[in-house]
Amino acid sequence: MFKKIILLSILCLLFILWLPQLAKPSPSLTTVFRLTENPTVIVRGAQGSALTINISFGESEVEELLEQLTKPYPLLFVDAAWAARFPDLVEKMKKRSLPVALLGQEGERYETDPKLFMQQLNQFEEIFETRPLWFRTVDEQFPQSLLQKVNAAEINALGATVHWKGGSLPKSLGGEIIAVPHHREERASLKDIQRLMTSRPFQPVEDLLFQPTIKTKKIPQ
Repeated sequence: MFKKIILLSILCLLFILWLPQLAKPSPSLTTVFRLTENPTVIVRGAQGSALTINISFGESEVEELLEQLTKPYPLLFVDAAWAARFPDLVEKMKKRSLPVALLGQEGERYETDPKLFMQQLNQFEEIFETRPLWFRTVDEQFPQSLLQKVNAAEINALGATVHWKGGSLPKSLGGEIIAVPHHREERASLKDIQRLMTSRPFQPVEDLLFQPTIKTKKIPQ
C-alpha cells in the first residue's frame, strides 16, 4: 500500500510538471515566421488562393477600397512613407484589424542603401504599432543581403505567383498568391479588384501556407 502511494505521488508530480507543456500552443500556430529554414522568398502555397494588394499611392481610392473589403481580407502590403501621409486611413486599417505588411522599394535600392530596410521597418512599426510578418519589395527583387536582413528581423519575404492589374481574370492555380498593384503609375481599378475578389474563394496567406508544401524561388546571389 505504501509503495502504491509513493508511485501515485510520483505520477501526480510528473503530470503537474508536464501540464504546462500541454497549454503551450503549437509553434506552427503561434507564428508564421521561419516557414522555411533558410532565407528565401515564398511565392506559392499548396492549395487555395490568397489575395495581396500593394499600396503606395492614393487617398480617396484607397479609402473606398478599404470600405469594399470583406472577410477573408486580402493582405495589404503598405508603403511606410505612404502610410505616414495618411494617418486617417491607417486608423481605419487598425480599427478593422485589416492584415497589413511592409511594402518596400525596388530591390536594388537596398544594395545602394544598406540602412533602408531597417528605416522602413522602424517607420512601419511606429505607424502601425506592430511588427509585420511579411515583407515584399515593389518589384519582387530580393538581393541576398536584403534577404538576410529580412530573415534576421524574423519577417517572411513574400512574392507572388500571379501579378494582375486588371483585364481578363487570371486562371485559377492551386496555392496561388495574387498580387494587385495600387501605385501612382500602375493600379487596378476598384471595379476590377471587386471582380477579382468575387471570382474565386480566397483565404488568408497564413492558411494558404500552413500546408505540407511551400514553394519558393531562388534568390540572386
